Amino acid sequence: MNETNHSPRAGRLTGTTEAEARTVVVDGVRQVYRVAGEGPLCLVHSGGPGVHPEYLRIPALEEHLTMVYVDPVGSGDSDLLPDGDYAMSRYARFAEAVLDDLGARTGYFLGHSHGGFVALQFAVDRPDRLEGLILYDTAPVYGRELMEAATKEMAAFVQRWPDRPEAVEAGRMWEAAVVSQTMEIADDEAHRRYLHGILPAYFADYRRTVERVGERTLRVTHDANRHPVSWDVRDRLGTIDVPALVIVGTYDFICPLGFAYEMDAGLADSRLCELRESGHFGHVEEADEFNAAVMDFVHTTGKGNRA
Repeated sequence: MNETNHSPRAGRLTGTTEAEARTVVVDGVRQVYRVAGEGPLCLVHSGGPGVHPEYLRIPALEEHLTMVYVDPVGSGDSDLLPDGDYAMSRYARFAEAVLDDLGARTGYFLGHSHGGFVALQFAVDRPDRLEGLILYDTAPVYGRELMEAATKEMAAFVQRWPDRPEAVEAGRMWEAAVVSQTMEIADDEAHRRYLHGILPAYFADYRRTVERVGERTLRVTHDANRHPVSWDVRDRLGTIDVPALVIVGTYDFICPLGFAYEMDAGLADSRLCELRESGHFGHVEEADEFNAAVMDFVHTTGKGNRA
């Protein structure tokens, strides 16, 4: 059962205008989302899991789209799931509840990284609710295979910047947390320190990005009760007939380039945009190119959300 609370709250998303915060309750669990902009509706599902969504605020798109930024359950101002079952289908159900709460039959779905997993699952479960998919620096698989590919790309990142201490440190922390698992991440602060340590690897050239737009930060909620998840929809890509835009940074280490090309080849109706001077955050690193690709996709796939 869904319940709603439309009382505006002080939003934590940063941008040029205030985003209206709303809450939808599914089976007693609160999920917060924030609405900004005008035009065709676009759900925005951030990565993680557990990373707070403010890093994905895109004011330039709000000039043309109604951007609906979800605080995924287990992150931001939303509740944790009491049973720790953060399956992709569960996230997709909460995303659909946001559409229902807004009274929208359909919408675009922009999913970044882990949010892209949710977007693909949503397309498998409820394609009738979608105008189009924007699969941003993501993959059609989550689990050991993806982590092994990311480990190889992390090594390539360290080799690319051997004289940068922050690159060496990112490689060391990844090795400790993911490969050897000698680093314990048991609470929000430990998780935040880990993300901060590996953050340079998420960019094509972190120092250049910092010089241009300032230091990047991420906040995260660590749910010790979160169950491990393995997920793979590669054998179902061809059944998804929703128009899709796949955006990927050439230097994305965590969702490497090959997965984007695999999605583009497997989806029935897809186009690919490779941002050649970006890593995992093309909306920051090559903002103009990113925004142009999204708006061209929206303009050529429909005249807005169906009633």
